[in-house]
Amino acid sequence: MFRLAHISDVHLGPLPDVTYRDLASKRMVGYVNWQRNRRRHHHDGVVDAIVADMKAQAPDHLAVTGDLVNLALDGEIELARLWLETLGAPADVSVVPGNHDAYVPGAFDKACHAWAPWMRADGVDGTLSRTSFPYLKVRDNVALIGVSTARATAPFMASGFFREGQAERLARILQDTGRRGLFRVVMIHHPPVRGAVGQHKRLFGIGKFQKLVRTHGAELVLHGHSHLPTLHWIEGRSGPVPVVGVAAAGQAPGGHNPAAQFNLIDISAEEGGWQVRLTRRGLTGPSLPPSEISSLDLLSPAVGALVRT
Repeated sequence: MFRLAHISDVHLGPLPDVTYRDLASKRMVGYVNWQRNRRRHHHDGVVDAIVADMKAQAPDHLAVTGDLVNLALDGEIELARLWLETLGAPADVSVVPGNHDAYVPGAFDKACHAWAPWMRADGVDGTLSRTSFPYLKVRDNVALIGVSTARATAPFMASGFFREGQAERLARILQDTGRRGLFRVVMIHHPPVRGAVGQHKRLFGIGKFQKLVRTHGAELVLHGHSHLPTLHWIEGRSGPVPVVGVAAAGQAPGGHNPAAQFNLIDISAEEGGWQVRLTRRGLTGPSLPPSEISSLDLLSPAVGALVRT
């Protein structure tokens, strides 16, 4: 059995010192949002509790599906690099960037430079760029495929983009790993299903992504961005493919969204197919340690809402 843990939307805080020059951009909107809302509901103590409980479950690998930071300030990106070092070795942790990690022009490149060890394909060295995605790591019989949808957007927008070049590269990876009989996990920040988030937060390229999965197949898609523990299904080559979201890892109880959670996915190769068990663990009260919230087998559309879009 291979145990994969999944967290997302950590939004590490507190913010470093911010200058007026830093705020002469979209960051002004994000800074106001942080002061009015996110600062009250995202706490490092919550992240620490989630990570401690997650490590206690002894996962073989950890997927982090974006939004490590808030405004993509240089100090935040460096803080996130130090946090990743405590999270685990690059061989054991895979990261994809979110929209907050590419909050303003130039931030994406800085994040790629700082977090490269955790976002690099097996056997690849050198500088990362947009064309480095998707990347591939193989652990046991599991293929971990990291897709980037992160781009700087206009104020009040949090859209993601999945474009033709990355689609072509993803098609080749899905084909190759499918021929090898691997369990293919696609990690992406924006949910690749329609209606999962508001229009200003949606992914451009949902149809393109779903067409690839229908044509070449995948076994599991993990995403963040919505801050919700969701389960959707999209058509795959050999049947419905689960698309699993997760509550924000830094979300304190009492906010509009569910309190912090993480996913555990237990993957076993059985005669005739794969056995997959999804367990959600997280906070259920203001002062409680994380505990199991739900657990279910991802074997057929009957265990969740089938979404075909």
